[in-house]
Amino acid sequence: MLNNSNFLNDPGLTREINSLYQEQHADITSFICALVEHPSLLGHEESAQNFMEATFSDLGLDIDRFAINHESLKKIEGYSPSVGEWDGHDNIVGIHHAKSNKGKSLILNGHIDVVPVGAEDLWSSRPFDSVVKDGRVFGRGSGDMKAGIAAYVFAFSSLKKLGYRPASDVFLQSVVEEECTGNGALACLHRGYKADAAIIPEPFNETIMSAQMGVMWLQIEITGKPAHVLHDTLGNNAIEATFKIWQHLKKLASVWNQDKHLHPPFGETDAPVKFNLGKISGGEWASSVPTRCQMDVRCGFFPGQAPKKIRQAIEDHLENMIKSDRTLENIKHTITYSGFQSPGCVIDTNGEFISLLGSMHERELGRPAALFASAATTDVRTFQLYGHIPATCYGPEALNIHGVDESVSIQSTVDVSRVICHFITQWCGIEKDD
Repeated sequence: MLNNSNFLNDPGLTREINSLYQEQHADITSFICALVEHPSLLGHEESAQNFMEATFSDLGLDIDRFAINHESLKKIEGYSPSVGEWDGHDNIVGIHHAKSNKGKSLILNGHIDVVPVGAEDLWSSRPFDSVVKDGRVFGRGSGDMKAGIAAYVFAFSSLKKLGYRPASDVFLQSVVEEECTGNGALACLHRGYKADAAIIPEPFNETIMSAQMGVMWLQIEITGKPAHVLHDTLGNNAIEATFKIWQHLKKLASVWNQDKHLHPPFGETDAPVKFNLGKISGGEWASSVPTRCQMDVRCGFFPGQAPKKIRQAIEDHLENMIKSDRTLENIKHTITYSGFQSPGCVIDTNGEFISLLGSMHERELGRPAALFASAATTDVRTFQLYGHIPATCYGPEALNIHGVDESVSIQSTVDVSRVICHFITQWCGIEKDD
């Protein structure tokens, strides 16, 4: 084995890795493009996961491919109610077993699922036709987070190309359902995959994530009273009522944001509690006062708050607001919960794991790594809260994730991958790949 401590100041190994990365820009770009061209929308991840399985096999990794078993996961802490069940909806894990196992083990995790493209006619090119332009790869999922998957794949494969391998177990995970429940990562944990640390290369602009908000999805159905438009005063318009209720709900986010000083990682963040009206549907007929309307809402909340208490706070707030609004006197509403029911978490940024990752970033890129408290959620919470595994996000710079003309910086992806590669040499140690 090549002892971990020997490489802390080994300029030869550093030069070998950096020299190899100078030659890999085109390969990394091609990998991102190929993965983007698999349209891995929720429930349609199979072709992309086939690609990942082949990639892991080519790296000499053992393969574990398994479906998400919701019936089994429902019993596990951290489960979020499914938004559907599909065939070919599998996780792929590439497993590296070390010979000596003298270093620290590592999980490299990324999600293969992508969000819908929205209005396709607004895109400059077709969303799943990867386009390379101005040093960037454009396409849905390029940043969130197929470039991150490329980063960890090449971090591992680069050592192999140089004749080395990690001296501790490493698990490369390509998971589903990150964008709606997090049950993919939870299924990996439930299957027994644990390690001394986990890195998720989410597109957070080369920062190290220090905390993330909790996120809850809820569906609110509003029921009015139907009537012909000739007698509209005899009815109650469910669609109009829905927008009034949404305005009331947003007031709760404003109240919670006043408490950001109680949560130090978010003290300097502008309005970390974010509520979003993401989807609305309702009505039956243009000439009828609509009976029903449903809105799907995303609510953020601070770490340390239990989802059960957040649900109760939302329900109490809406009940009080609706009772006090005379225009909603004859309106009824029901709330259901599916999708994210995910608490936030705070990361120990003073521990050995984050300190090493930060030092590798600064050594290789010549600048300190900024800490980033995310108003979004990631699969980090699964490792932190339920696996008790130190975890963070560290990934490339991207633009317009979840938006139109999503793109990722190729150079940033290369840099992140190179930093992770150097991190592996220190965290896991390396040994000769016979």
